[in-house]
Amino acid sequence: MELRNQIEDLGKKIKIYKERISNEEMTKTAFILPFFEALGYDTRNPFEFHPEFTADLLDSKGEKVDYAILNNDKPQILIEAKSCNDNLDKHDKQLMRYFHTTEAKIGILTNGIIYKFYTDLDEPNKMDIKPFLEIDLLNIKDTEINELKKFSKKDFDILNILTSAEELKYSGAIKKLLKVNFDMPSESFSNYILGEIYDGIKTQKVKDKFALIIKKSLNEFLNDIVRTKLEGVLENNNNNLETSKNTLEVEENDVESIAVITKEEPETTQEELEGLGIVKSILIEFLGNEISRVEYKDTISYFGILLDGNIRKWICRLRFNTENKYIAFPEVDANGNKTNKEIKYLLNGLNDIYNYKNLLKESLDLYI
Repeated sequence: MELRNQIEDLGKKIKIYKERISNEEMTKTAFILPFFEALGYDTRNPFEFHPEFTADLLDSKGEKVDYAILNNDKPQILIEAKSCNDNLDKHDKQLMRYFHTTEAKIGILTNGIIYKFYTDLDEPNKMDIKPFLEIDLLNIKDTEINELKKFSKKDFDILNILTSAEELKYSGAIKKLLKVNFDMPSESFSNYILGEIYDGIKTQKVKDKFALIIKKSLNEFLNDIVRTKLEGVLENNNNNLETSKNTLEVEENDVESIAVITKEEPETTQEELEGLGIVKSILIEFLGNEISRVEYKDTISYFGILLDGNIRKWICRLRFNTENKYIAFPEVDANGNKTNKEIKYLLNGLNDIYNYKNLLKESLDLYI
């Protein structure tokens, strides 16, 4: 089984088991050891995967790191494990103490769900304060799967990892900074923009007023970028697409689509495309470079937004063909399974779609 499938299966188990896991030892057994086994390591071989590895600390003799991955009996990766119920922010200093006393160049801090990867980019032989890679097994992206492959036993190459670590660290920091300021511009970010566009006195009242304008402008800017790229794709598709007006296409369990198709075909409106642009601008946070997987299928009844163009993987539906406009999501039962029904929400305008970020994420999670 390829790494992607193993990690996805482990993520599903974590969702089921998490409430039953109450301490660090259970976390190690249920979550952490299976993770490293998925990477190809023999966790029962002490010459390869050494539990309770002793770090030669001068001021704390005999203190041990939970695991060390060895190569020729030398530590390559140190792993500090915590309970899945622990917040990792409190434990990085412990791993830092071990790091500078061994030959290992990679440190991993984990609670079985979150994995933080560290090295010594800022100062040789001293672990960086911030990780160069952080993944969440309950919300893992394709790009992160590709990075994980570099840590697998068969692909492990310390030089390759260290070469990409710097770019990962700072590109991740830039993305986080942009995300924070897209959600709510910081005072320093707002002050920078005001300094470029506003010549008046920057009172607190002015700053408060522009904070909302800046936030709206940022969202519209991102939406414009997505829409421009989408329009380019649509133009190419329209040049190559051959359509059959006599084809009857029925969506699984969708009564509204079971109808006799005449020569009339759905007309994709600019408003629907703008709605798609907004949805993609929201989902890009979770899909990253894989945002192109979000596609659409227009019907007479609604504008469907799909994952991978699969009508069974619909994320939401924009119902703009009536006087009132709605966004609809798949109904999910008490067991987390999609039913044959949908739940509709009234939209007063396109920007209301931003209010449904959490539902869009929950809908996406049904398929990834």
